[in-house]
Amino acid sequence: MDAGVWYRSLPRFTRYWLTATVVLSMLCRFDVIPLHWLHLDRSAVFGKLQLWRCMTSLFVFPISSNTAFHFLINCFFIVQYSSKLEKDQYSRSPADYLYLLIVSAVLANIGGMIFNVYFLMDMLVLAITYIWCQLNKDVTVSFWFGTRFKAMYLPWVLAAFEFIFHFSLASLVGIFVGHVYYFFKFQYSQDLGGTPLLETPQFLKRLVPDVSGGFGGFGLPPESRAPPRQAPESPWGRGMTLGSN
Repeated sequence: MDAGVWYRSLPRFTRYWLTATVVLSMLCRFDVIPLHWLHLDRSAVFGKLQLWRCMTSLFVFPISSNTAFHFLINCFFIVQYSSKLEKDQYSRSPADYLYLLIVSAVLANIGGMIFNVYFLMDMLVLAITYIWCQLNKDVTVSFWFGTRFKAMYLPWVLAAFEFIFHFSLASLVGIFVGHVYYFFKFQYSQDLGGTPLLETPQFLKRLVPDVSGGFGGFGLPPESRAPPRQAPESPWGRGMTLGSN
């Protein structure tokens, strides 16, 4: 497939995310923009009100000869799992996917400030991958050296490799971020019978209207396991229908 055709075939927000990541990281790689202006720095954010760091730290990645492969793997996961999630689960409601990214970005910033993580790309990628894997638990995925296993195990395998080779907890924080979204958006209503607690704000719905028609619904979460609610009986008893025996 032609590169331009492939790029335009990516769903909207996945394409924006990939573009921002590649462009910003390459600008820093060639010293067009100093890297230290863009990473997450708690003292700079709160002390100097450099609020843009909360946004740029999500996309910029310190590319070097030692980290280039890691960067490419992250880009692959953006294309692979963000694209699938946006196309399948959120194909008819792009505003819902935008809200997912916003919630994940906010939680990643909080986690980055708590654990002093300067670059949040790993967290955000793992969060999105975790959500896709939870919605497609029994799908078989391939990993290094031809290993194959169920998707539900993939985030933990990635986090284990990240910890072993880089001694980093960023991926574990990313899994936590993804689980928070998944629990409040899907699992709470499935297990406890409540309403979803992460409904997309109406202003986002107006900004990015729903898409009518087409196909969607792949990778849906399992049906609710909560017992059905019964209407309370009247204090006057069940009553009888007029005219019955």
